[in-house]
Amino acid sequence: MKQTMHVKAPDNWVNDPNGFIYYKGKYHLFYQYNPNAPVWGTMHWGHAVSKDLIHWEHQGIALYPSCPGDQDGCFSGSAVEYEGKLHLFYTGIRYLDPEVKDRIESVQLHIVSEDGVHFDNENGKKIIVPPVTDPEIGDSGDTRDPKVWRAGDHWNMVLGTTDLRQRGKVIFYQSTDLENWKFAGMTTGEPGMGWMWECPDLFALGEGHVLVVSPMLLMDDHLREPNQSICFPVTFDENTCNLTVPDTWQFLDYGMDLYAPQSTLDGLGRRILIAWLRMPEAVDGRWNGMFCLPRVVELRNGHVYFRMHPRVRNAFTKRIYRADQINEAGCLLRMHLKNGEEAVVGGYQIRRIENRLIADRSQVYPDIEGARMILKTPEIREGDLLEIIIDRNMIEIYVNDGEYTLSNAVYGWKDVTVLPKGCGAELYTLE
Repeated sequence: MKQTMHVKAPDNWVNDPNGFIYYKGKYHLFYQYNPNAPVWGTMHWGHAVSKDLIHWEHQGIALYPSCPGDQDGCFSGSAVEYEGKLHLFYTGIRYLDPEVKDRIESVQLHIVSEDGVHFDNENGKKIIVPPVTDPEIGDSGDTRDPKVWRAGDHWNMVLGTTDLRQRGKVIFYQSTDLENWKFAGMTTGEPGMGWMWECPDLFALGEGHVLVVSPMLLMDDHLREPNQSICFPVTFDENTCNLTVPDTWQFLDYGMDLYAPQSTLDGLGRRILIAWLRMPEAVDGRWNGMFCLPRVVELRNGHVYFRMHPRVRNAFTKRIYRADQINEAGCLLRMHLKNGEEAVVGGYQIRRIENRLIADRSQVYPDIEGARMILKTPEIREGDLLEIIIDRNMIEIYVNDGEYTLSNAVYGWKDVTVLPKGCGAELYTLE
């Protein structure tokens, strides 16, 4: 199956992006996949590839449960290239009691592919990190989502876990050969920053580092999805794995629908990131879950920017003037929204009040709990430019080239688009 722009579930269910990597001239995006129904279930890894981050082709199932370590699911992980081969690292789980699904044991596994497409699920898997047995380090069931990267003459791995006081934390392992790993350190978050940190991603950016995590039960106001993705500039030593995390952070995206992001380097060495869009119900009863477009991550003056990837912006070159000219790949709307102004894009309402962007998705979203939640950014300081990617089931708003982003799942776009006078709106689609 081929798709343009957004990677969507080929059928049934997808969630976390996994193994995102530029390998042998192609972008590989693996993802959590339930091939049996459009709901979460026994996790496999699906696989899509692209030459340009625009046109994607699904490759089918890459990983499936096949050994004692992952007999009940192949959870999230990452990929690296070494000596021309593609190495995948992921969490395998097994239920300690099949009748009690929250009693699990997790291990970290490694599998190698010669070409990035074919994987020996029956004989090629190896457990490289056994269950954590020391509760001072982590939890035997809730330790998962290995992100691996090269750090000079060795490899680092970061995992998300929880401590005895139900605080989110990350733990580190190091290796010189990708096979043998030793515990190298840990850092725990402050109280109120979630009880467990999923999908950690730690990378150098400029002269600093950025940590991205997805804390579970971060929000307790009963209005927003409790599990959210956040990021912050951190101090990190690649050799000792000494990590210092500040107590202030920013959301990855202020639409509150994106989760479990993962980053990689693109073909030009830019740090890019993709994330799973949570959807409350299946589309046409057939599929559920898709991914945001790749975003270039930059760190400037202590603020993390998520900018539209140049390949994405440059793909929308055909100027159009009517909504019925939009093709299946969606469109790019560029406009200026000044303080006090409002725009309605296909029923999705956008306002700028007190220099914050405020969005109301209730007219293009199922009538369920949280549908009428008002979403807003922090105070905007760098201008009034909005670049809006409009897809049948997703809207992505880039404020001032990534000062903030706000993205949502949508259902049932309306035909009418109302824009303020003088906003300089321009609408583009693919050729």
